Amino acid sequence: MKLLLFFLLTWLTGNPFLALLVLLVIIYFLDRRYVGVFPSFMKPFRRSRNIARLRQQLAVNHFDVSAKRELARLLLERKRYREAYDLLQEAKPSSESSAEFWDDLGTASLGLGHLEEGEEQILRALQINDRVKYGQPYLHLASALKDKEPEKALDYAARFREIQSSSSEAYYLLGTLYHSLGSKEEARKAFDESIAVYRTLPKYKKRQERKWALRSYVKRMVL
Repeated sequence: MKLLLFFLLTWLTGNPFLALLVLLVIIYFLDRRYVGVFPSFMKPFRRSRNIARLRQQLAVNHFDVSAKRELARLLLERKRYREAYDLLQEAKPSSESSAEFWDDLGTASLGLGHLEEGEEQILRALQINDRVKYGQPYLHLASALKDKEPEKALDYAARFREIQSSSSEAYYLLGTLYHSLGSKEEARKAFDESIAVYRTLPKYKKRQERKWALRSYVKRMVL
């Protein structure tokens, strides 16, 4: 089908290179509309725009805690851990009752290589709300500790699995973690579960979970 479309586009454009470019654009937009495997090209631009907006907001009002925490979250997405950590420390006095705050601070600490501090902060987040961010903090801890404390990492992974029982993405992430820990059988089970969960989802939910099921299928094939 793709080959026929390529020849048709070549005939229409008169240029095979232009036809290939058009075909790739079509595939990309179809993927973004129906699958979601390819990353969004617009997301980094939107994030940069939001970061610039929040910096301007803080330049006007340096004491805006909400802006500091939102900016820190965006910086964490860009792996700019030091700046995020400093902003969160400034927001700490009025944020100590927030599970999301402690998870963000712990993520920044882990990114800076402060494993003990980061673990303590994320556990504090989970103590406030053990389902904060749908259990993702457990996965952060497991990923950070997988090299130095693999047994503890597996324990955190198991806790994450208990919370995320109906997410194809969760089982995919869990499978990649088990694989990195050398537990191929557990990884295989997690990828199988990712695919199985996807098949049971309602149509409206399948759109956002489809890419994780496809990735799980590919990972499962190469194990």
